[in-house]
Amino acid sequence: MRNIVKHDGTIVVDAWQVLEHPAEGDSLALPEGPCLVPAELWLAGREHFVGNEQVGLWLDSHEEPELIADHIHQLPLIAVNFPKFSDGRGYSSARLLRERFGYRGELRAIGDVLLDQLQFMKRCGFDSYALRPDKDISKAPRCLNFFSNAYQAATDNDEPLFRRRGEFPVAATA
Repeated sequence: MRNIVKHDGTIVVDAWQVLEHPAEGDSLALPEGPCLVPAELWLAGREHFVGNEQVGLWLDSHEEPELIADHIHQLPLIAVNFPKFSDGRGYSSARLLRERFGYRGELRAIGDVLLDQLQFMKRCGFDSYALRPDKDISKAPRCLNFFSNAYQAATDNDEPLFRRRGEFPVAATA
């Protein structure tokens, strides 16, 4: 089993197995223990998966979170795949899952996840990270909190820095 990084910087053993799409003509075989099923397959067989705390799903970068919006509160874990580090669609997916759809379970970044992305992923709502295998996971805790302040509002703080500093108070509405 490989290790993952949690949002607080702890490194833990990853009990969740990511299942790939089965080959043409094959059916999905669930392993023993927790697993993440491709979103389209979870949706196709959701009557078998709902209520099973051992089955979560993963969204590929081209899949919109709206696909699973009606079911997110039935999922113990949702992972978002980053097929390559330069594909930023997963950041938007995380924000939508947290802010628009209210997902409060574990949200994990998988795929081509690099150390320099961790703090930005955390700000978008991810709370666990499966680093690319060739990256040094022992550096991850520092990377999660590399900057002490962020200018923009995000899921971790809904006020921009200028409002937090008190220079531009919010005007009262009538």
